[in-house]
Amino acid sequence: MKKLTLGTSDLSVSNIALGCGNIGRLSIDKAKAVIENALELGVDFFDHADVYAEGRSEEVFAEAIGMKPSVRDQITIQSKVGIRNGYYDFSKEHILRTVDESLQRLKTDYLDSLLLHRPDALVEPEEVAEAFNQLHESGKVRYFGVSNHNPMQIELLNKYVEQDFIVNQLQFGVMHTGMIDAGIQMNTRHENGLNRDGSTLDYTRLNNMTVQAWSPLRYGNFEGFFVDNDEMPEINAKLQEIADKYGVTKSALAIAWILRHPANIQAIVGTMTPERLTDIAEASDIVITRKEWYEIYRAAGNQVP
Repeated sequence: MKKLTLGTSDLSVSNIALGCGNIGRLSIDKAKAVIENALELGVDFFDHADVYAEGRSEEVFAEAIGMKPSVRDQITIQSKVGIRNGYYDFSKEHILRTVDESLQRLKTDYLDSLLLHRPDALVEPEEVAEAFNQLHESGKVRYFGVSNHNPMQIELLNKYVEQDFIVNQLQFGVMHTGMIDAGIQMNTRHENGLNRDGSTLDYTRLNNMTVQAWSPLRYGNFEGFFVDNDEMPEINAKLQEIADKYGVTKSALAIAWILRHPANIQAIVGTMTPERLTDIAEASDIVITRKEWYEIYRAAGNQVP
């Protein structure tokens, strides 16, 4: 599996990662099978959050992988903080406490990266900076990033935070293309020409941040999956046509579409089915053509002026 370097860090990781949001719903034995298969495929990056299954996902992961120093050294673990029950909390107290709880559940002394999960409208960046300094100096967190943040929100944090933000985790995929629509429709009257996110993708490239694409096989936000969806025949027909050329599944091709973007995006795949991850992992080595990339983009219902 191909590797990429996260932002300005020294973390060299698989360009397809396993999102562990649903692993807390599995038995230990089934979770172990998922993790062992991922490692065999070369997937060495595992994405967590304190709210996934109310912390159960981190516990199950640690138990299933048999966490110990020799195991920990072979993998990269990321977690996220900031979402609470109905509100967001970037206070110093909450960040520090939540990281300690995640470390305890994961049975490890450190996180390779910690992300601020969703923007807190009441963020006090000075407190975030204090928390990050304490976590970094204690060795509990190596690197930091954000999720679902726009450029000005990151710039506000940058005014106070000393560490680099190495990633921005954002929803992106064949059927969720908002980050690129405005650029393609620039200088038109098309509705998709409206810049809704402050050119987040361009900002990350200019500032050496890695985009991590979450829910890459869903349409909308959480409406559902588009592959093999009978209500989306055009995109599925195009995916099948090009997938047949490369000898892969439609899901793998949809991930290859993301990886083809020169921003060097990392895809976070949340499947808990080993066979499905095995199929999707083939995307790591596929480089579709520019023409094919645009054909898929148009088949998803997008116009090219």
